[in-house]
Amino acid sequence: MSASVLLLDILLYAKSPAGEEIEPKTIIIHPGEPFSGLVQRLYKEGIISSRFKFTLYARMNGYAKRIKAGEYSFFPTMSPEQLIDVMISGKVVMHRITIPEGFNAKQVAEVLSKAGLASIFEFMEAIMDSEFASENGIDASSLEGYLFPDTYHFSKMTPTRKIITTMTNRLQSVLKPAWSKEADRLGFSIHQIITLASIIEKETSIDSERPIIASVFHNRLKKRMKLESDPTVIYGIWGFDGNIKKRHLSEPTPYNTYQIHGLPPGPIANPGARSIEAALFPAKTGFLYFVSKNDGTHEFSEDFGTHKLAVKKYQMRKKS
Repeated sequence: MSASVLLLDILLYAKSPAGEEIEPKTIIIHPGEPFSGLVQRLYKEGIISSRFKFTLYARMNGYAKRIKAGEYSFFPTMSPEQLIDVMISGKVVMHRITIPEGFNAKQVAEVLSKAGLASIFEFMEAIMDSEFASENGIDASSLEGYLFPDTYHFSKMTPTRKIITTMTNRLQSVLKPAWSKEADRLGFSIHQIITLASIIEKETSIDSERPIIASVFHNRLKKRMKLESDPTVIYGIWGFDGNIKKRHLSEPTPYNTYQIHGLPPGPIANPGARSIEAALFPAKTGFLYFVSKNDGTHEFSEDFGTHKLAVKKYQMRKKS
């Protein structure tokens, strides 16, 4: 075969798909992987029809050394030309991840681990790294509370710390300049506001209740009353089994707000924008107590006597 005929054959091959199968094939190209090994895998998966022609096409155009590592989704209906374009442009598979409001760092780690994007150990190690927190512009001993709940898109090659930084940057983009000024006016640091917001987030999922819940905690803090929030107690229990007991309320932990005065040392979850806003702009009420109505909403009271009656009413209803 003459050189010109071979060249024409390769050019025609470059535009010809390997087959008609419409099911995608996932291929992960590892950093430093030899091109010959990649070609072998593409051939084995039926994504290319000729190892020789694909290799020659890639090498004669200088593509072999420009291929980027990552996870790719290929179809046998794609031509070699299209396959190469995807690999040298790094059009990797992006995984859609949604972090719900109120998830703590461990739960976020589990979501990422399930998606194959990060190991729980590596994620939590980074979260607890105070120097890494500082690098992200956060004045806290850990990044608990600073992983903004949102929908993200990550590739499987995204480093764990870059994933975390993306989440903390998202939070900082949400924190409006006016919010920092309001925190100062209230006499709170941003860390304290995020901490309070995390408690509000765990106490209610009803948007209209968030400012009212916030008012209860602000009122109690002003009166130097203990916050007495069950979610903070739960956060401080190692290996919590989902059933909070009376003895838990008396266990001394840094997060047990039945035992400590003021806010716990840090957030107990990752709050959304509405809970952060509620922490900064609480409703104006005289409420000091609230109890669950067992339907997702709460009964609020200004004095302990009224609160006791509400507890009796809804606790009895719950037991009946």
